[in-house]
Amino acid sequence: MSAPEEEFYSEERWENWLDRLRDEDIDPEDEDSARLLLNLQDDVAIAVAKILTAYEEEDIDQEEAMDELADIREVVLAEPEITDEDTLMLVDGVQTSLVCVFYSAERFVAEGVAGAGSVEDDIRDAAAAEAEEDLDAALGYASMAGTKIIDGDDFDISVTEDLEYGLVIEWVNGLDSLREALADPEVIEDD
Repeated sequence: MSAPEEEFYSEERWENWLDRLRDEDIDPEDEDSARLLLNLQDDVAIAVAKILTAYEEEDIDQEEAMDELADIREVVLAEPEITDEDTLMLVDGVQTSLVCVFYSAERFVAEGVAGAGSVEDDIRDAAAAEAEEDLDAALGYASMAGTKIIDGDDFDISVTEDLEYGLVIEWVNGLDSLREALADPEVIEDD
């Protein structure tokens, strides 16, 4: 097993994204702002995908994969220093979407594929648990879906069309970024 040649993600990279958000007048209705936020989310999902790929190709072992995931999670989910309330709220939305990405990746590395149902079944079960206000169970089901996506299962994003907007929708949004990152892990340039 050889050590990876470069780090998967850095605090500096995350801060560069946050600096860019601080410098711009972010409006989620504006296409450029929405693209910037999506690129921020996708950039993190790509880093997670690269860790998972390195783990599956045995370039890093389970402990290293878990450490790398924990390092990125710690950086990305930390409270950002942003004074503009609207921008802070938008970054919080990205962070919320990424919670399930991290949980799914860590669960996949620790346990492999979780549960027997389909990705869509897991998402529906997560939504049902959220409706019952059992957020731990909701995240558990959503991460089961995530482990299947990591394993290569595809899913129909339209499964969310009938769901009430909430955490599960945010989490599925993050899982969709992870799915795309696993399919095409191209680095997003942050300039």
